[in-house]
Amino acid sequence: MAICQKCGIQVVEGTAFCPNCGAPLAQPQQAPQYQQPPQYQPPQQQYQQAPQYQPPVAPPPYQPVAPVVDPSDHTADFDAEDISANKVVAMAAYLLGILGIVVALLAAPESKYASFHARQALKLEVVNTLLSIVTVVLVWTFIVPIVGGIAVAVLFVIRIILFFQVCSGKAKDAPLLSKIGFLN
Repeated sequence: MAICQKCGIQVVEGTAFCPNCGAPLAQPQQAPQYQQPPQYQPPQQQYQQAPQYQPPVAPPPYQPVAPVVDPSDHTADFDAEDISANKVVAMAAYLLGILGIVVALLAAPESKYASFHARQALKLEVVNTLLSIVTVVLVWTFIVPIVGGIAVAVLFVIRIILFFQVCSGKAKDAPLLSKIGFLN
């Protein structure tokens, strides 16, 4: 039993306040009890094994790669002599328009190189003529003459590209016109 220090009444041990006067009762000092720290518990995850060492695999033996072939380049189809002998005639096909095509066909009738470039120049002339006709017929619209003018300018650039290919001894299909199936 404990005694209240304010009013002197006996109080049951462990009571915090006096039931008579309400004063707080002093608790006997207890020595702190030593608590053991918790034991280390390893995480409950499963460890993965490190992958086994495998020696590097030797690369496959060298295999030559086939060269890339441009399907529009026909230079290999012609003799070097034919190209050098008829280069100027092939240039005329691009420089002089229809007259150049006739000159190329008449000046070198046996030359496959000159006839190839005469066909390419003929494609340019046919497409240019068709564009001109469409532009003239639809001149009353606003957009068709503008698009026709741009297309004629593009054809002129293609003509210049083909001319310089002839100068370098190449025989390539006309860009953008190679998709047109006629005169192949």
